[in-house]
This record gives sequence, structure tokens and C-alpha cells, in this order.
Amino acid sequence: MKKYHFICIIAVLLAMVTGVQAQEERNKSLINSYLHGWEYGIKAGFNIGGTSPIPLPKEIRKIDSYAPGIAIAIEGNATKWFDKDKKWGLTLGLRLENKNMTTEATVKNYGMKIINTNGGELAGLWTGGVKTKVKNSYLTIPILANYHISKRWILSAGPYFSYLLEGNFSGHVYEGHLRTPDQTGSKVEFTGESIATYDFSNDLRKFQWGLQLGGEWKAFKHLTVHADLTWGLNNIFQKDFDTITFNMYPIYLNLGFGYAF
Repeated sequence: MKKYHFICIIAVLLAMVTGVQAQEERNKSLINSYLHGWEYGIKAGFNIGGTSPIPLPKEIRKIDSYAPGIAIAIEGNATKWFDKDKKWGLTLGLRLENKNMTTEATVKNYGMKIINTNGGELAGLWTGGVKTKVKNSYLTIPILANYHISKRWILSAGPYFSYLLEGNFSGHVYEGHLRTPDQTGSKVEFTGESIATYDFSNDLRKFQWGLQLGGEWKAFKHLTVHADLTWGLNNIFQKDFDTITFNMYPIYLNLGFGYAF
């Protein structure tokens, strides 16, 4: 029995030594990467913004309300600096993010496809109130050029590419009427508490891309604070979607903090 205990103690000590050596190797690898111009970091923040046509079309007469949703972004990235002074660099990231908002607007002759209480659909032009909820989740890859303007400040800019993981673009119409199939067609009115819902979630585009511009401030040795503006450059809807007759783009500001290894 004593011999068995002795063997167990030797095995535990060998495992500890092996673990320490492995950790040392990982630390050396990280240090070597850093010395050769590579840096790594993680970031977390909140997206604030909306999905909107640019400029506002004539169909949207007034924005009655706007409320940003809880939209979190988490990112890991690697940066390669090209010179000894680390003035210029390139960052490749992988970000999981949400882009949410809720708006109410007064519209006239706004392309719409509403769902009846019996499950059927009516398509036409809507005049009245529209409430829209957008809640989309993306996997995003930013590719950014970096420039150190001082020891603590970095400016970055470049494209990003997003894949839609889960999408929701829905809402309801109220206090107005629908002309179907066009302005001269039959009129369906909704007044008082009467509403009709719509859901264009299945018409959202899977792949989106745009530009990102931002800045990062080094608050402490490892802690950073950032602000990044992302501006979508392609319509969030698929090419064959023609109910809404104008393009809509996601425009969001990400505010948060990060840890630099």
C-alpha cells in the first residue's frame, strides 16, 4: 500500500512538472509572437444605432419614436505590426454581435405585406403608423488597418463581412389604411385598437458587408477603451424582395472596452 501511495505521489509531481513546462512553452510562444510584431486582444461592448434607408425616402413622413435594444458584441482579434515603432498594423478579428432597434413612423404609400387574422396576406401600399422591430445576430469578420497616432491612441479603418445567424424584422401597422394592390386599389382600414402584423424575417440577406471606422485608447497596460462605427453598404434584404421599395442599411456605433495580452 505504501508503495502504491509513493507511485501516486511521483505521478502527481511529474504531471505538475509537465504542466509547468507546458505553460512556460505557451508563455514563450506568446512572447515570441509579441516580439515579432503580433499582438492579441479581446473586446466587449454595446451596439447603439439602427437599420435605416439613406436618405429617408418620401414614403416615411415622420419618425415618431426610436428605442435601441440590448445589443452586445464580443470579439477576439490579432494584430500584426509592420514596423519596429508599431505605427502601422493590420487587425483580423472575429466578432459575435447583435444589432437591435425598435421604431415607430408615420408613412404614406409605404410598401407593405400584412398578415390577416386568418393567416392570409394582403400586399399593397400602406398609409398610417408603422412599428418595426429589428433584432439580428451576426458573425462578423473585420479587417482593419491601424495607425498609432500616439502611445495611447490607435485609429483603425477597413471593411467588415457579416453572416446572419438569426434575424428578425417584424412589426405591425395601425391607424391607417392599405390600398391593394396599388394606390387606386381597394381600401382596407385599421382604426382604434385594430392592427395588422407583418414579418419580413425570411427575406433578410445572409451575407452583409460594410465599412468600420474607429479609435482605441489605452487606459492602462492591458485595458483599452474603444469606439467603432460600422456602416453597412448593401441592402439587408435579398435582391428579389420588393415589398419595401428602398434599400435599408445597418448603421451602429460600438462602445466598449478590451484586454490586450
